[in-house]
Amino acid sequence: MLMFRRPLRVALLCSRRAPGLERLLEAGREPDGEYELVAAVTTTAECEALPALSAAGVPVTVHDARLFHRTCGSPLSSREARRAYDGRTVRILAEHRPELVLLSSYLLVLTEPMLTAYADRIVSVHDSDMSLLGPDGRPRWRGLRSTRDTIACGARETRSTVHLVTEEVDTGPTLVRSGPFPVHPMIEDARRWGAEDIVSAYAYAHREWMMRAAWGDLLDRATRMFARGEICVTRPAPGGSPARPGANRAGVEV
Repeated sequence: MLMFRRPLRVALLCSRRAPGLERLLEAGREPDGEYELVAAVTTTAECEALPALSAAGVPVTVHDARLFHRTCGSPLSSREARRAYDGRTVRILAEHRPELVLLSSYLLVLTEPMLTAYADRIVSVHDSDMSLLGPDGRPRWRGLRSTRDTIACGARETRSTVHLVTEEVDTGPTLVRSGPFPVHPMIEDARRWGAEDIVSAYAYAHREWMMRAAWGDLLDRATRMFARGEICVTRPAPGGSPARPGANRAGVEV
């Protein structure tokens, strides 16, 4: 079980947006609050969350990902350059001594420096129900198009999930799930017509609905679980069978 002093020191990583930020800032203003946002790092100077973070007095660092990779002479897909980028992120965060790192609409895949420095202490919110597993035992819906893929396959509802971040993207243990967001019945007509433009447009709006309605509460609930010592991370003994990816409990629902 992970135990922390209170209030829990929390850092936020985001890109152009930070869905749920208002809820995190609101919680930080609570008397005798369980956690506080002590730092934020964004991958772009165009981040829409910068004014709110600055107004709340949260130290913000713009760690421009595209500029960093251009300076290295490497594409964004370069694993080596990404490790160097993440190493710099670790050094930025070290100045603020966070105990937990939250990812909200953070569009980069984390690599070894961050995963090692904050092992089992990085959580992300994802726009699919990660308790639904595919034939390979991993969450069925992964990646940036999860909402659209879920809806296109005929699902009647969607959910968002907060999960622990692991090396394999969107497969870490589930911590908290949202309640269901029903899919509008018009999608049945769109699918029958083969109207992918309608499905894509609707999926965008549906995802925005989830992000704005649920992500703040999801991140808040997961952070409070850490602050209260309710998170217990277990790993296989040396030489034992590795945990099956995606074999997670359903998580708390909010």
